[in-house]
Amino acid sequence: MPRAELTAAASRYTSRKIRGRGLGDQSWQQRAYDMYHLVPEVRFAASWISNAMSGARLFAGRRADDGTIEAAPDNHRAAEIVSQIAGGPDGQSKLLGSFGKHLTVPGEGWIIVRPNADVLSPYATEDGHDWRVLSVREVHASAGKLTAEIDGEEVAVPEGDPDSMDPNAPVAIRVWEPDPERAIEADSPVRASLELLEELLLLNAAVKAIARSRITGRGVLLIPKGTRFPTRPGGAGDAEDDLIEVFMQIAETAIRDPESAAATVPIILEVPAETIANWKLITFESDFDDLAIKLREEAVKRFATGLEIPAEILLGMGDVNHWGQWALTSEAIRLGIEPKLATVSYALTQQWLRPILEAERVEDWHRWLVWYDTAPLRVRTNRSETALQAYDRGVISAEALRRETGFDDADKPTPAEVAERQKQNSSSQPNPPATTPDLPVDETQNDPDTLPAAAGPTRPGVGLVAAADGLIWGALTTAGEKLRRTPACPRSERTRARDVDAARLHTLLTVDAGQVEQWRLLDGAWTRVPEIAARYGLDPECLAASLDDYARELIAAGVEHEYRLVPAVLTSCIGPAA
Repeated sequence: MPRAELTAAASRYTSRKIRGRGLGDQSWQQRAYDMYHLVPEVRFAASWISNAMSGARLFAGRRADDGTIEAAPDNHRAAEIVSQIAGGPDGQSKLLGSFGKHLTVPGEGWIIVRPNADVLSPYATEDGHDWRVLSVREVHASAGKLTAEIDGEEVAVPEGDPDSMDPNAPVAIRVWEPDPERAIEADSPVRASLELLEELLLLNAAVKAIARSRITGRGVLLIPKGTRFPTRPGGAGDAEDDLIEVFMQIAETAIRDPESAAATVPIILEVPAETIANWKLITFESDFDDLAIKLREEAVKRFATGLEIPAEILLGMGDVNHWGQWALTSEAIRLGIEPKLATVSYALTQQWLRPILEAERVEDWHRWLVWYDTAPLRVRTNRSETALQAYDRGVISAEALRRETGFDDADKPTPAEVAERQKQNSSSQPNPPATTPDLPVDETQNDPDTLPAAAGPTRPGVGLVAAADGLIWGALTTAGEKLRRTPACPRSERTRARDVDAARLHTLLTVDAGQVEQWRLLDGAWTRVPEIAARYGLDPECLAASLDDYARELIAAGVEHEYRLVPAVLTSCIGPAA
């Protein structure tokens, strides 16, 4: 498990905290909510983070001596408490998703936990708890009292005793991203972009006004006075010019129905003939029309760069190849999603799990914590089929197959299921012959001149395995260096590719089996095979073929080389001298 880094803020409500310091400055948070409702880019960013967080999994962990997090045993009290948070996995998904928006827009939210025996919620077990996630607009503090709006009703939240926390009492937990200048106040990516977002609203209004002005007015058409137009058939000879009347009707239609074709007709004015020689069209477009659109695009880009996820997530990744998309998504999870998951996990650890463990006198209660698992977010769907093929070929484990296809160890079959499948497989095989053919029998008692192959060594020695591992790693390094110059790695991605070990680059790029030969990725990779084969008494052609087949399978499957697989690769070439 990764090393835990908790940089978050959480506080259980007590009267001392409310009276002493308050809840911080919340004046900007209403503006942030307004931007969420008015600016689609804000809503998209908050919803993306929310949806990503809802896909993570909470579990109980224990901090090891080296700082890493180890999952708690299923029968441990900490695991039981965490499994019951928010009523289980479904409720935890909704809880995390809600905080995705709260921590992105206003920078804080509240968790209200009440014993179900007090509230009798139909959505919680009778001996469990009713969990609610509320926004800062639904929780109010006044004169040391906290009031929460739950299901449209004002509910007074009883204060906790700051000196003795009762784990069974109602709990109000404030969770927030602390402002670096004043930690009691919340901070968020939207807060830093409020002025920019208000500018974006003005630009949106300007573009909207430009669109309306172009619909209702296509300029002014000046014609010399006295110009006569053909009259409509049947029109009166002394009537006004019929064509002008038609134009005026079209203009009126454009005002009433902007979507009609009449919206493209300019306004017509007659002026004295001496002031204008020919017809003339005057438009009211200005340089600001195009500038407003460009400024709006720039504002959106600036907001995207101010988020805690890669800007391409908001701006679109149409120009990014599949590897770049995977790298950006991975970066977004690491820099944008996991810190917020750590914030929520810290709050649940400090204000829920540990107070209960301490009250129940659980040993090492301070070392247990609520932690998160983002493995479900990192599944590369394009590797599922590849993982199945690699598993069938024996180059990856069942655990790796479950990971790449989005499952975990909880989904592995039970021993009874494995036995039943083996029974079914054996029953589906053709029946062996009822009798065995008579074979000649050697009745001599002398030792044979040769031993069967099974009598020789069945596993390679440590030295041979180490030598073969070095050959494989060198071959994959050679292939990776060549891959950087192939179409599989576009020029736009080659700078990032340099940061990846050449021997592992094939796990990030899609390479077909035929392209290994087409791009000559393994040419010259096995020059030392004859030397190694002679050293260990192996057939050099067999050794080269085995290593080459294995390396090609790894590259085509996008699977990383593992040292433990080397003995299986060498099995077909082992002889008595190995």
